[in-house]
Amino acid sequence: LCVLAVFILCVVGYIPSYLEKDEPCVVCGDKATGYHYRCITCEGCKGFFRRTIQKNLHPSYSCKYDGCCIIDKITRNQCQLCRFKKCIAVGMAMDLVLDEAKRMAKRRLIEENREKRKKEEMVKTLHNRPEPTGSEWELIRMVTEAHRHTNAQGSHWKQKRKFLPEDIGQSPVAATSDGDKVDLEAFSEFTKIITPAITRVVDFAKKLPMFSELPCEDQIILLKGCCMEIMSLRAAVRYDPESETLTLSGEMAVKREQLKNGGLGVVSDAIFDLGKSLAQFNLDDTEVALLQAVLLMSSDRSGLTCVEKIEKCQETYLLAFEHYINYRKHNIPHFWPKLLMKVTDLRMIGACHASRFLHMKVECPTELFPPLFLEVFEDQEPSSPCIKLTSSSSSSDRRGRGRGPSQEGVNFWGFFSAFPFFFFFFFDLQNAQSSLSPHPP
Repeated sequence: LCVLAVFILCVVGYIPSYLEKDEPCVVCGDKATGYHYRCITCEGCKGFFRRTIQKNLHPSYSCKYDGCCIIDKITRNQCQLCRFKKCIAVGMAMDLVLDEAKRMAKRRLIEENREKRKKEEMVKTLHNRPEPTGSEWELIRMVTEAHRHTNAQGSHWKQKRKFLPEDIGQSPVAATSDGDKVDLEAFSEFTKIITPAITRVVDFAKKLPMFSELPCEDQIILLKGCCMEIMSLRAAVRYDPESETLTLSGEMAVKREQLKNGGLGVVSDAIFDLGKSLAQFNLDDTEVALLQAVLLMSSDRSGLTCVEKIEKCQETYLLAFEHYINYRKHNIPHFWPKLLMKVTDLRMIGACHASRFLHMKVECPTELFPPLFLEVFEDQEPSSPCIKLTSSSSSSDRRGRGRGPSQEGVNFWGFFSAFPFFFFFFFDLQNAQSSLSPHPP
């Protein structure tokens, strides 16, 4: 229907509503298209009159019949003088025809007004963006503190990092079934920092409001699902473009090929690419912390029982996050949606790592894997990343598959018995001490 309307408009032309049906041009009698230079005329007579005045052609016009020609739709092109005289006679105004300078000035004015309206709309939109409420500022403060208390080396990571020696790679190399090669020496170095990195993610989660209120089984599923994503985010925001390295766990700076050969394969490319991309965002601690909270509270993890409650938790974090962005980055166009796209990138990294881990577990010696690393990652299944971004999104399908026993075969109590500190993390209710955190203006 819309296409047909456009076609008719192109063929017939636009006719103003103030004209009666088939109203004639007062000059030649053709179908009029509107008021032109104070008269109802057709497009042809409008253009003829405008060209005549702009180019000052009327002094050169002449008539073979002493100016007595009848001007109609058929004869209008036969005598320019009589046509022009009739234009004047019916009341077309010469002073309304703009010369080139006036036409350019009018175009500039129209463009300036258009830009002015755009700016006014932008200012209006910015003023209508809500900033954090008092309760949201408190939530933001607690999430930021949780991140700062569990983020190794904090803002001093550049001074305290140590570069992985470039000669790593002389050790025996094992080929995985997907064709990549694993440098066992590099892999051994990475496994030394993986356990403390995982424990810091757990410590971050147990400090978050609302997380401790979830059932223990759901807490474990959420942690197992987000652990690689949060560790990847923490590494990505410590990308150094000068040395082209990522700093892992706040202490070990590695190059792309070292991380790839150390076991991550193509996953390392995704993390490095994310680091380069996030460098343009110039994220502060609070933005990184809120990103981690959103990743943690992902209600689409398989096996969850309290799906609806987790969705509401994530919505609470997302709303506070958006309002904080309105406060901090209100002058940067589209910052919020672009940042949310990075959540999808991180979910993809987590899914790719789960697939990569299946190959690693088969090809690399089991004794090289830290027990906690195996416990967190070995029962995961690669899945497509997604995130609930708005409260209007349908969640019935996730609720349906989230009910009942875990589909991932999580050995909950074996997990606790093997790693007693996990039990402590889940049930220690001691509040984190206050630290530097963002405050409302």
